[in-house]
Amino acid sequence: MNLSRGYLLALVAVFGALSLILVLPFLQYVLGAILIAYILYPLQKYLEPRTSPTIAAFALVLLAIAGFVVPFLVVVIAISGDAVAILQEIDPETLQFSQLENRIQETIGIEVNLAEQVAGSGQEIGRIVLEQSTSWFSTLTHALVGLGVALFLVYYLLRDGDELLAWMRATTPLPDAVQDDFYAELDDVMSAVLVGHVLIAVIQGALAGLGLFATGIPNAGFWTFVMVILSLIPLIGSFLVWAPAVVYLFAMGDVLLAVALFAYSTVIVGISDDYLRPIVVDRYAELNPSVIILGVLGGVYAFGIMGLFFGPVVLGAFKATLNVMNEHYDRLGDESSRSSR
Repeated sequence: MNLSRGYLLALVAVFGALSLILVLPFLQYVLGAILIAYILYPLQKYLEPRTSPTIAAFALVLLAIAGFVVPFLVVVIAISGDAVAILQEIDPETLQFSQLENRIQETIGIEVNLAEQVAGSGQEIGRIVLEQSTSWFSTLTHALVGLGVALFLVYYLLRDGDELLAWMRATTPLPDAVQDDFYAELDDVMSAVLVGHVLIAVIQGALAGLGLFATGIPNAGFWTFVMVILSLIPLIGSFLVWAPAVVYLFAMGDVLLAVALFAYSTVIVGISDDYLRPIVVDRYAELNPSVIILGVLGGVYAFGIMGLFFGPVVLGAFKATLNVMNEHYDRLGDESSRSSR
């Protein structure tokens, strides 16, 4: 019996490893599909009695395309346009290097042509970009395939989500009460991260972005996107962008605009972090800022861009597991002893 059990566990390990190898190339898209399906799942439960699981899931996939995919692509295109505009503003023909060149020649006695060096560097970058075009085409193809995989996963997770959860509960060798507590804790963690972490970051970044647009900061759309990402990290947030923007306005002589941006960002943007985040997070699950910071930064290294969301979830799930284990550990030990007799 023990030999058969060991052989079975070995098969589980082998096929589990092979399955992981198959999933890893599309890990970002799988995680994204899980995230979108989790968000849309309450709508699926609402629509199913009124139509059917298949029609409801298909309608929600269309909603996901309209509400998530299309806005994401629009933002990416807009941000790319701003980034290109920033790079185009750095034109070696319009930059004034004469004073710096004279200073270098006076100091070390060597005549240099900085404009020529910058132009040469630009040509070298262009050559590298041309050489990498094949790699970029491969990346684009992979992204399109991954997007298709993600949409199919969203559809089947919504349509067959109940069956998947029932299978997981039946397969997991834990009492129903333990699983109930664990899934409830995990749901609280997901809600806390999505609503109290991601939503507040979007609100804070958008509010800060309004200040940049109102005061005429160049490429405000690009910097708004940057502030949304930075706002995912507690205690850092959009300050790293709007503070230099204030300095920029002072340097340009727009003292009134600089003061207005500083006051707006300090009061309005600060309120969104100091008041909204604790209210929303406490409503779902209390996640220490250190957990969020470590989860976000470590999650990006481990999972890529989706780590911004799933990094804190993993640490929160670990905390939930410890809480459930602490609550049920003694009872599980008693049940294990009775079953072994």
